[in-house]
Amino acid sequence: MRTTDRPLPERAAQHAEKRNRHRERLPLRIRFRRTRGRRLRRLFYALLTLIAVLCAAAVVAYRLTPIPKPHPETVTQSTVFLDSDGAYLGRRGPVDRQDVPLSSVPRPVQDAVIAAENRSFRTDSGISPRALARATLATLTGGEPQGGSTITQQYVKNALLSPEHSLSRKAREAIVAIKLDRTRTKDEILEGYLNTVYFGRGAAGIQSAARNYFGVDAKRLTVAQGAALASIINIPSYYEKAGSDPKVTAKLENRWEWVLDAMAASGSISAKQRAAARFPAFRFYPPGETDGQRQYLIDVAAKEAADRLGITEDQLASGGYSVTTTFDLALQDSATQLVQDDRPAGKGVRVHTAVVGMVPGDGAVRVLYGGSDYARQPFNDAVSGAVEAGTALAPFSGSGRPGEPLRGLLRTAAPTPLNLASAYATVAADGRYAAPYTVARITREGRTVYRARPDVRRVLGEKEALLAGARSGAGPTPVAVAAGSAEAKAKVFATEGAGSGTARRTVWTTAYDDRLALTVALFADRAGAEKGTTVPAQLPNKPSPTEFAQSVAAGIWGSATKGESGRGRGQ
Repeated sequence: MRTTDRPLPERAAQHAEKRNRHRERLPLRIRFRRTRGRRLRRLFYALLTLIAVLCAAAVVAYRLTPIPKPHPETVTQSTVFLDSDGAYLGRRGPVDRQDVPLSSVPRPVQDAVIAAENRSFRTDSGISPRALARATLATLTGGEPQGGSTITQQYVKNALLSPEHSLSRKAREAIVAIKLDRTRTKDEILEGYLNTVYFGRGAAGIQSAARNYFGVDAKRLTVAQGAALASIINIPSYYEKAGSDPKVTAKLENRWEWVLDAMAASGSISAKQRAAARFPAFRFYPPGETDGQRQYLIDVAAKEAADRLGITEDQLASGGYSVTTTFDLALQDSATQLVQDDRPAGKGVRVHTAVVGMVPGDGAVRVLYGGSDYARQPFNDAVSGAVEAGTALAPFSGSGRPGEPLRGLLRTAAPTPLNLASAYATVAADGRYAAPYTVARITREGRTVYRARPDVRRVLGEKEALLAGARSGAGPTPVAVAAGSAEAKAKVFATEGAGSGTARRTVWTTAYDDRLALTVALFADRAGAEKGTTVPAQLPNKPSPTEFAQSVAAGIWGSATKGESGRGRGQ
């Protein structure tokens, strides 16, 4: 049979075998080249499909992901207390934070933060892969630390999202950051960031940081101070010791130089400003004894402020108020120093000193020394300590029928130092009693919500007030002072109190003129028979409690007169 007469299936098998042998003879590179186009097309289509899926997923995620509301702790604000001149006294609240508008933050301070944390902030889209890569490279090469996240991302992370670390949370952070950038202005984002970022020392936000580190409001920050705060954001728990730890201070100064150089390079500050910048001085950290003693002042002012606003002290503490008190911190610190020097002491006896200084005819309290150690004794001796009056109220006997509340005070065997001071302030004001107050003004978000109005009433006739002053023994200071000095102009009463000589139990010394009425009280106690109780005790005789009380009064009076601290009426 001829080949052509073979069955079809057999011929097909032979042809297939020939093709296979021919294909096996072709080199691999030729076969790869022949199929490359087809494979590239398949890969391209797969890549387009993946990109389309990812884009669709991103769009869906973007639309479905809302911008969360800030965490409660990032909107809770503390209440700050200021002295009569606006100097920072302290705060109350769960978080040391107070919001300020961006307009209250000097532009160089804003630029310093941008230079330190996110130099492309003004132009980026909320996320910056370049910044993240730059931060990674800096870490690998040992360069200057830089934030891998943008300012927008940091704000989202700190104020809007939970602190967990996961890929899904990081993705959500990026989406929210982009969405925030598209729906808010850069200034709004920067304002939110500056009001929530942590600066160490317990301070959240630029306003609290300015007060904690430099004792000023944010609006008063200098270029150098702003650059220092911007440098701290990098490692706040470490840099918060700047000013008290030499090693930390030196490291922060290096970073501060780097921030200023970046500001000069970007044109944020001029070459002249850069050359003139000097590393700023920091408030000592942690706070010293004087700061702790001020808690007595804050206790009194916080209670009064809450009462004036008709809210609880907890509501006041978290309400973001600014409470301007009547206190004079310079005079208060002077009193603290004087009281703590050479205080009488005895074995097993604790000596208490209370000091009250107030404005006659107005009631504004300038000085309120309530104890030496708030941590050990939060009880305020000046406001709540009932001290045996002895002969201290004797000058008021025979004053006819005085009006209230002076009448009630005269029937009290153990008045508080604050009440006794207000009685003698009445004499200084020619018989006009002024209710003591410690809060001059309360503001919130720049709006005044309370302003003090002195409560003044006549309780003694001018003649009776004059006679009371004469009976008290008003005259030259019974302390050795230079003739014509500020102390010599004070009317310091002869020492009054309970007991005498080695049996003296209390000492009261008072000075006044038409600007300031000052009372210093000394008393003592010792441990009682039952645990945690105390009983009155006799004052130690060395040094003399009488001389000590008089010297404290004269010293405070001198500080008040020289500094014009008792300058008249409350604010």
